Amino acid sequence: MLARSLIAYGALILSASAQQKSYRAPRTPDGKPDLQGIWEARTTANANLEAHGAAFGIRAGESVIVDPADGKIPYQPGAREKQKENFANRAMADPVNRCYLPGVPRITYMPYPFQIFQTPEFVAITYEYVHASRTIHMKGEHLDNIELWMGDSRGHWEGETLVVEVADNNGDTWLDSSGNFHSPEMHVVERYTRTGPDTLQYDAAISDSKVLTKPFKISLPLYRHTKKNAQLYEYECHVYLEESGGAKK
Repeated sequence: MLARSLIAYGALILSASAQQKSYRAPRTPDGKPDLQGIWEARTTANANLEAHGAAFGIRAGESVIVDPADGKIPYQPGAREKQKENFANRAMADPVNRCYLPGVPRITYMPYPFQIFQTPEFVAITYEYVHASRTIHMKGEHLDNIELWMGDSRGHWEGETLVVEVADNNGDTWLDSSGNFHSPEMHVVERYTRTGPDTLQYDAAISDSKVLTKPFKISLPLYRHTKKNAQLYEYECHVYLEESGGAKK
């Protein structure tokens, strides 16, 4: 009986995967896949990209890192110790706790929805979190000698997928609230692929020659808000923590 159940479950997974791969999104007037709508992640990736247990202010959860296969961030020697230091001091050290913008890719998997708008020349993303926004330019080159909290985004289409290269990132943002970090050398390649009427697959490859031994990749689903009259609401950030405060371990 158990074997039959496992076989049936495996067949269901394979069927769902095949449907996702064959799904063709609705089209915008210029013929591109229509990714527009309000989307939200439902993972614990914002707490920690890696598999993690519960801690003060953090839910337990699985890794969203799909490469390398061990689900770990491939830090250079010494960088893991920096991450542990960040974690211990996260109440004051996490830029989000100081009301700074989260940066990319973190803002995508924070527990707040965001809305995608498309034109032939731009893809705009507005976020519920602190009124953040991004403009993905579908033409032109990256800016030079500048650092932006949300990076500089340049996009192009590869079939059903919107591919976005994000450069010029501010090195002060974190990848999650567990202190996983990067330098200003970080380069992110995002991939947005609609896999069903109400699902959008988000993949991101993250490289950083100053912090990582090699690039790593994350993958997670995003879900569309389908409720009638769905909209973004306002989320204002306020710093309530005292300068001398600290998180419990």
